[in-house]
Amino acid sequence: MKIVFNSARALGRVLRRVGRAGRFEAVAPLAVFLAVFLVLSDGDQAFAQTAFFTPRTMLSEFFPRSQSVTFLRFDLTLEQRERLTRVLGYAPRKPSYTIYVAKTGDRVDGYAIMDDEKGQHLPISFAVMFDAKGRILRQEVMAYRERFGDEIRDPRFREQFVGKVPQDVLREGEEIIAISGATISSRAMVVGVQRALALVDELLLRQPKGTSASLPPNS
Repeated sequence: MKIVFNSARALGRVLRRVGRAGRFEAVAPLAVFLAVFLVLSDGDQAFAQTAFFTPRTMLSEFFPRSQSVTFLRFDLTLEQRERLTRVLGYAPRKPSYTIYVAKTGDRVDGYAIMDDEKGQHLPISFAVMFDAKGRILRQEVMAYRERFGDEIRDPRFREQFVGKVPQDVLREGEEIIAISGATISSRAMVVGVQRALALVDELLLRQPKGTSASLPPNS
């Protein structure tokens, strides 16, 4: 789903107002200029609002054969925040995190985390899929909100995360090669995926604490 600035609609509104004022022929060129200016000046924010997955469609993509997908919500304890801070090098911004758990019978098929990480100006929404041992199987961009840098959706970039485990240290330019022209977005995904690895390790693989619940029907 793309949300773009409708320049034709904006131009139409300007011209109709000018026409009603009885000055259409005299100032129509100015009206056109103003409408174009509005489109260009607002472009960075409204031109590239793109959503690729909702939470529900993302989980369906990740776990198409699982019998159930529930979630665990974790309110971080002081000890957990301290350990995550040591691992990540910064304190987690959120007081709680949600991890999705896919199962078939009693067998865990895998986990998923959906989170945001700031790009150049706006947050990038992303998701990471893990196997039952915490190894990354897939990474996706769910929503990209800026005009440039969405090349991080390219499989050749995303596939660099596949196979990474919580013990791996991800560094942009070393373990993960940035996309040319999307350096800031690439770095944001490295930070976000590293955090997802740390969360799975801390909250699930090390004596998990959380309350299981069914997936909300309107996610």
